[in-house]
Amino acid sequence: MAAVSAGYAVQGPPGAGQARARVFVVDDEDFIRELYRDVFEARGYTVFSAGNGDEALRLFRTMNARPDAIIMDHRMPGKDGIETTRELLKLAPGIPIIFSSADESVREQALEAGAVSFWAKPFPVSLLVNAMVDMIEARKRHPQ
Repeated sequence: MAAVSAGYAVQGPPGAGQARARVFVVDDEDFIRELYRDVFEARGYTVFSAGNGDEALRLFRTMNARPDAIIMDHRMPGKDGIETTRELLKLAPGIPIIFSSADESVREQALEAGAVSFWAKPFPVSLLVNAMVDMIEARKRHPQ
């Protein structure tokens, strides 16, 4: 069954009737969005992406099903990640947002805005992906 992700139709893993979960990546770097898309889709996840905060909010408002988790960059054109985090959480309180930034000075602001975790760039992408997968699977087993 095909899923739509970042504007592309993609095939899920064999035997998968539905995507395991939905991840929303908000980052102004095309390479980063594509990297996350490739890694999460290989695990059977559906990935949505936006290149800035304004685009993220527009896309989020049109989603029929909310993402299970969001990866949020800090420095982007227009709304930064902190402002975008606050606005997304007004629309969907409790959605887990993982904040990632090379600017560690915004760690406290990101967590105060509602992010559940802060990852300082650079970091191995596989560690973040594994942490996201674990968090999403745990939330599915033990919904709040």
